[in-house]
Amino acid sequence: MSFLRRRSATPAGPDFDVLAMDPGDWPGNLGAGLLPAPDGSCQGVFLRYDLFGGRGPAMIIGNLPEGSPARDLPEGQVPFEVAQLLLALENDEEVTVVGTEDVPVMQGDNLLIVRRLKLSEGRISCVQFDRSDNVLVTIAAWDRPITDDLYALLKPLPAELFQQG
Repeated sequence: MSFLRRRSATPAGPDFDVLAMDPGDWPGNLGAGLLPAPDGSCQGVFLRYDLFGGRGPAMIIGNLPEGSPARDLPEGQVPFEVAQLLLALENDEEVTVVGTEDVPVMQGDNLLIVRRLKLSEGRISCVQFDRSDNVLVTIAAWDRPITDDLYALLKPLPAELFQQG
């Protein structure tokens, strides 16, 4: 039966540049994950930056293109990246979005309208912004604020970095 057939192809990688911190600029461990669609296309990329020596990530940065199902969230539900952060920290506490605030931030010569999410778990900082190519970037950090100087560290990482095979 077709629904029991295994998909042999794995996602080859995103067809968009991923905006994140260069792995060479990060002093800790770095992991990356792809969100595959049933057809094998890439529905998003998230990078996990671990400064805590294997005791959990300090930050997760996600890039979700337009149409990614991970972008469609019910009211109050946390973004995918926050859920991944909680999962990696083995924290099963229920966390919800309790408010948002839009803040203008400069990234080089570009003005970003950054949406700061206020969460029921105060140790999580989370921000989101839309890129000019309609990719939603979400940054979730554990136990550290996300300050404006972080945006200066974000660079496009080429899709080739995420190619498999």
